[in-house]
Amino acid sequence: MKDMNCGYCAGGEVLAKFGIKICDLDVSQLILFKEQSKPGRCIVAYKDHVSEIVDISDEERNRFFADVTKAARAIHKAFHPDKVNYGAYGDTGCHLHLHLVPKYKGQDEWGGVFQMNPDKKYLSEAEYEEMIEKIKACL
Repeated sequence: MKDMNCGYCAGGEVLAKFGIKICDLDVSQLILFKEQSKPGRCIVAYKDHVSEIVDISDEERNRFFADVTKAARAIHKAFHPDKVNYGAYGDTGCHLHLHLVPKYKGQDEWGGVFQMNPDKKYLSEAEYEEMIEKIKACL
């Protein structure tokens, strides 16, 4: 089931407002968050338009979290953060997804909750592509 008003479902221009698809994983897709004040920030979005973790089977949940783990390992390997924080939101998007937010000691927000979109740092197309290739190489 898809919702064509949802960036994760529709892709294309709707997704491009905030992210760039990196690749498909087992039961989800890995997306680079365009705002990169936390280098390597990504989103793992479930393959179907479901709102809650309770809307999928235990097997699908385990596969989803295996995808999250695979993405987190790639972020650690590619960018060497001190910590990766995980955020599960969706009161406006209502599509099951997790934000993977690398945290680096000495940056703002260390020891606190990350901002959803600080709107501070955007990259060139070449820089996004380089970051995507770095993540793919570590998957």
